[in-house]
Amino acid sequence: MAQSTKSGSSSLDNQAAPAKAKSARKGRPVSLIYVPLFLGGSHRGASMGPAAMRVAELPERIKNFGFQVAEEIDIDVPHSVCWWDTQSHGKCIPEISQVSEAVADAVESALEAGNLPITIGGDHSLAIGSIAGAASYWRKRNEQFGLMWFDAHADINTPDTSFSGNVHGMPLAVSLGKGDPKLVELRGFSPKIPAKRAVLIGIRDLDAPERDMINQTGITPFSMREVDHLGLGRVTDLALASVGPDVSGLHVSFDIDVIDPDVAPGVSTASRGGLSYRESHLALELLAESDLVRSIDIVELNPAFDVRNRTAELAVELILSALGKRIL
Repeated sequence: MAQSTKSGSSSLDNQAAPAKAKSARKGRPVSLIYVPLFLGGSHRGASMGPAAMRVAELPERIKNFGFQVAEEIDIDVPHSVCWWDTQSHGKCIPEISQVSEAVADAVESALEAGNLPITIGGDHSLAIGSIAGAASYWRKRNEQFGLMWFDAHADINTPDTSFSGNVHGMPLAVSLGKGDPKLVELRGFSPKIPAKRAVLIGIRDLDAPERDMINQTGITPFSMREVDHLGLGRVTDLALASVGPDVSGLHVSFDIDVIDPDVAPGVSTASRGGLSYRESHLALELLAESDLVRSIDIVELNPAFDVRNRTAELAVELILSALGKRIL
């Protein structure tokens, strides 16, 4: 299901690593997990996201920043036309469940090895697996983790509330224990994260049932109105406070469509009025400074809608910010 390629470098040269990078992650090696998943929504171009990130030299730029890329893993995705199942309220669930198991294995194994897994999409349904893998890792240690979910959309529908049946609109609900049992019970436990440990940032395009779900679950939301009113620095500080002072780590799930499409055009479901270039970097820089980031998703990059790979280039820059890159 997954193919792994080990880095040729035997260890991270701590003397060569930039001081700020070492401070932010203490030299933690990185596992890059490529998931060309396109089954969560009818946007086949999302499958090209990992390739576009490689074209933008993601592993090379991580290494140049001073981190070891311990492994690069390619997750197999079934070739399917299950999108066109108009009778289902949850399309492609068996196939997505299969991919989610492989992603969960890769993320948990990376964390067990002391690496920081970065899962590259592909559509946001991959977070079902990445969060399951992170949750399993922390659960075995009887430790708590927090979830920072950046997105224009809440992704908190279920098959009963979704108008489209597209699973890329459901992964947060699944992680909170709501939805199809094949996905909810991944790894044999549910929920993967309590609502009080999860934060939504940048939302602005919600279905009516999602508003109800946010209120019912008790998850902490910061819409673009709060971002505009308070500023993203204050919102990020409040988000960190919201997950609690007792978390041992953070999983950051970053949907690139949280950014305004004028800045990041290469996404499947663009929504005007999003984060600016600098706001996006600021949020990830502040999370890096918390020294809590332990796993990351970068999702919904769709090169079919991009301009000269500029959104992929931005995504690589954002990953470096999450690893601790600063202006000074």
